[in-house]
Amino acid sequence: MSVYTKTGDKGKTGLFNGKRVLKSSKTINAIGAIDELNSYLGVIGKLTEIQKNLFTINSILSGAKLTFPKDATKKLEREIDAMEGTMPVLTNFIIYSGTPRATKLYYARALARRAERSLIAVPNIQYTIHNILPYINRLSDYLFTLARFTNFKKKVKEEIWKVV
Repeated sequence: MSVYTKTGDKGKTGLFNGKRVLKSSKTINAIGAIDELNSYLGVIGKLTEIQKNLFTINSILSGAKLTFPKDATKKLEREIDAMEGTMPVLTNFIIYSGTPRATKLYYARALARRAERSLIAVPNIQYTIHNILPYINRLSDYLFTLARFTNFKKKVKEEIWKVV
């Protein structure tokens, strides 16, 4: 089977449920934002479970009759809590810097925020309310915390942002 089908040559794409929509639709924009985040997590590496969750979310947005588990968000929260329990409490804004892995994680956090904004704009908001939106919201928190934790483990001091 070829990777190209030519079915999207006129600006439409097919969803899992067989419906064809414009590639500029809000749903496709959200799917694309999540795909971009997922792809970048592959660059970072060692985040396969999250990548699988993002594939599930995109399948749901495409019309697949799947559900997204609530415990996925709870798992991120437990991991955030564990990391935060070992680091100094953050009381200031910080500059997104540090190790190469940490800076990639900070960037992935920004991609997660964009995906969240795209999800909120999807007309069929029921896809985003039940478990998916909280997961993406928590994922950005997780990526931020993981970036900080990565720097902390490598003893890289956080640079505080100050108004000039």
